Amino acid sequence: MDYQPGTHIIASLSVADTTLLKASLPVQSVIDTLVVEYHLQKLGEVYHDFPGAGFTAIVCLSESHISLHTWPEHGLVNMDIYLSNYMRNNDGTVQGIFDALTVFFQAEILHVQTIRR
Repeated sequence: MDYQPGTHIIASLSVADTTLLKASLPVQSVIDTLVVEYHLQKLGEVYHDFPGAGFTAIVCLSESHISLHTWPEHGLVNMDIYLSNYMRNNDGTVQGIFDALTVFFQAEILHVQTIRR
């Protein structure tokens, strides 16, 4: 199979309800649901809550990764979502995950880059 570039979304979002940025447990459920919904294969995950601050979430997939970093003190979440197109086209999946997480955080997009690689 020839190499097909995948979609990589890197974004910064503004979040008004900063309680969504303080602990990772609520977003874990959302990400787990998205992994199942889009038939992705989770290889591992790390969720780290910083005491009195935000969290870092990294989900390693056979297709690549989803990562989130939050700063409640700034009302900010940074996302990095990349899926390869090896074996199937995941371009719509990347966009669907990004859209679902944007809705979950009730966020305003400050900056987004979509890279084909």
